[in-house]
Amino acid sequence: MSESALSAHQLRFSFPGRAVLRDVSFHATGGEFLALLGSNGAGKSTLMDLLAGLRTPDAGEVRLRDRPLLTIPAAERAQLLCHLPQGVRADLPFQVEQIVLMGRYAQADRWMESAADVDAVHAALARADCLALRHRHFSTLSGGERQRVLLAACLAQQARVLLMDEPSTFLDLEQQLHCFRLLKEEASAGALCIAVTHDLNLALAHCSRILVLRGNALEADMPVSEAWNRQDWMRWFSPQLRVETTASGQRWVAYR
Repeated sequence: MSESALSAHQLRFSFPGRAVLRDVSFHATGGEFLALLGSNGAGKSTLMDLLAGLRTPDAGEVRLRDRPLLTIPAAERAQLLCHLPQGVRADLPFQVEQIVLMGRYAQADRWMESAADVDAVHAALARADCLALRHRHFSTLSGGERQRVLLAACLAQQARVLLMDEPSTFLDLEQQLHCFRLLKEEASAGALCIAVTHDLNLALAHCSRILVLRGNALEADMPVSEAWNRQDWMRWFSPQLRVETTASGQRWVAYR
């Protein structure tokens, strides 16, 4: 078995009066692109927060490169792992280029940004299709533009584990496809990507594996090839879902 880039071991977490996650375990390696699926309130964002070290589990452990995550100093952790949260304040008083430069902080070795940092930022902005926005103030952007800028900041960080909580939020259709293609490229280059999404077609078309949270637990963990053939899990989301095949032979999740 390959060494885990990131693993969860019997994770449990509760808010007062409500269990959110119980005994969640999985391991993932570099080169994988995982979709984290589940209905509203299933615990997806909470699990992402635990994997990022932003919350402490009630029980269990997260390990990053086979080291206990919470024992890794924050500066080192930021070099290894990035996290795109579900929501970020829209009124941040910075220009787009400054926001993306913040993604370079973990890799910086001096007080001011280097030429390499600037190059990395411009490359990330170009990949996320928002280089033309670099002199705009973040607060003036649309929701989709802000999301692309935040994606660029994650790319500029150059971490090898990317935790993306609904990265296609606010994006138009073409940009949703572009976002998931970018993450697939990162995985193909050896990174581990985990993305929360509600779009089953985006997940099944781009990811290599799906994790499904249901009833506070990890109900399913399977490669995409199995997910297409074992369709019972889709009924956990809606009884109206079914798999169809297009004229070109591509499978597609449709609804009645």
